[in-house]
Amino acid sequence: MNFIRFEHINLACQDIEVSKKFYQTIFPDWYVRAEGVFNGDRWMHFGNDQFYLTLNNHPEQQRVHQAYESIGINHVGFVIKDGEAMTKLLDAEGIEYYTMTASETKHRIYINDPDGNEIELVEYHPEYALK
Repeated sequence: MNFIRFEHINLACQDIEVSKKFYQTIFPDWYVRAEGVFNGDRWMHFGNDQFYLTLNNHPEQQRVHQAYESIGINHVGFVIKDGEAMTKLLDAEGIEYYTMTASETKHRIYINDPDGNEIELVEYHPEYALK
């Protein structure tokens, strides 16, 4: 009853600038909402007016979670307007992806960010009620 909206995801990054560039490529309307330094490490809130990623620069850390092979988040899904335009952008930028199909979606595109976090980009069919 108290839930209002999903606000952010907090990510540790090997290189905050590389991660910012990656997310800026797929979401060109995103911007730096806030940034600073905490305990000597740079952080940034990067997103739009409704949602953001907290990017934390930790070049000394290593990834330990393996999606679909260990307990943890397997992927994060974002609803997009135009899956065809997105695949063209990904092709132009040389970003690898794979696709899957489902009856309710027009496009389901999966990509990995520079730190190996899987992102699902979904375009629903216009008639799908829960889009």
